[in-house]
Amino acid sequence: MKNWKLWIKAAGVRAVKTVAQTAVATIGTSAVMGEVNWLMVGSASLLAGILSLLTSIAGLPEVRGE
Repeated sequence: MKNWKLWIKAAGVRAVKTVAQTAVATIGTSAVMGEVNWLMVGSASLLAGILSLLTSIAGLPEVRGE
């Protein structure tokens, strides 16, 4: 059970970082084009977070050592 808790924590941290990075990149790109489309920022960031979690299923280096 300990490995699951560690995996959830590591995958969650990665997903949150991915969401933040995607939001910053999308906001920056939208601002250059003239107007920030917040729906697009939110949907792209949410999708990036989901894809990050799905990618983490394949394995996380942080969890292998435990």
